[in-house]
Amino acid sequence: MLTFGLLIAAACLAVAFATALLIRRRAAALGLLAEVNERSSHAIPTPSGGGVGIVAATSLAGLLLAWSYPYEVLPVLMAGVLIAVLGYWDDRQPIPARWRLGAHIVITGAVGSLVPLDAIAAQIGVPLPGPAIFVALVLGGALWINLYNFMDGIDGLAASEAIFLLLAALGLAWSATPEILAQGMFWWMAWLAAACLGFLLLNWAPAKIFMGDAGSTYLGLMLFFFALATTTSGWLSLVQWLILAAAFLADSLTTLVRRALNREPVWQAHKRHAYQHLQRRLGSHARATLLYIGIDIVLLLPLAFMAGVLPGLGWACALIAYAILIPAAIVAGAGAPLQPEADKESARADNRQ
Repeated sequence: MLTFGLLIAAACLAVAFATALLIRRRAAALGLLAEVNERSSHAIPTPSGGGVGIVAATSLAGLLLAWSYPYEVLPVLMAGVLIAVLGYWDDRQPIPARWRLGAHIVITGAVGSLVPLDAIAAQIGVPLPGPAIFVALVLGGALWINLYNFMDGIDGLAASEAIFLLLAALGLAWSATPEILAQGMFWWMAWLAAACLGFLLLNWAPAKIFMGDAGSTYLGLMLFFFALATTTSGWLSLVQWLILAAAFLADSLTTLVRRALNREPVWQAHKRHAYQHLQRRLGSHARATLLYIGIDIVLLLPLAFMAGVLPGLGWACALIAYAILIPAAIVAGAGAPLQPEADKESARADNRQ
């Protein structure tokens, strides 16, 4: 299984890279050229839609697992392709936010219905009826998908975060239960990480192509599914996933809450997340992305490991993570107003790299 899994991972990397490269060359004809506007963090028109390569590679690889696990894999494959198609459509011709969110809730509900709720309830630790847990999961999943989409705003960040989340989860799970190396879900997660790496080769700063909503919403959904699947399988705990995703959650939620308190349209695109402010201050997409990668590896991975080794301290570890990252996001400027001149200069500097 190891050799086969690594070969498929290499194929996923190649397919994602080749597909993104093809879309880059055909972006204008496909209507996937991201123009510069007041909400963008780039200074020149750039091809978008490269996340389709991630979808194609991971879906084709998933079909290999569908032969053995059709009832578990096929619904997720279909949901992933559906949300990617919706995102691709939105990339070409924006869909009203209420319809897009409604579709995300329906798709997330379909995926959430595949996992046993009792395992989730046991980890939450709060006595809630099954329907309440299901609704919370569905709404939380739809929120996560949109937050992940919001965090795809500078070069390399969303793809790097997906690779970290998947590989960190696999590493933590394998260190506790080495025999999972022979299981299909382990390799499906690894194949998704490989596909993200293939895309990242073209998306690292200065990006030659952007992910687009097709890729970011697909990643949000698949990460949501893998978090539920590994939690209910006993590979990881819910709190470990909350810790691993803390950099993205702290930034996006802090920005969302701050804009809501200011009575701003929270679903409207903008560039006021902490990572976007940091990109402008640092004058580089790459530096801001590397900062988030550093936070993931230096802070969040050890805390998630500790939460697994000492389950009784899991929520304390999560509290430490968010107690550090939420104030850091506020200091970095999550939700704060823009400084137009600094923004223009940082965009020009980054495009000269």
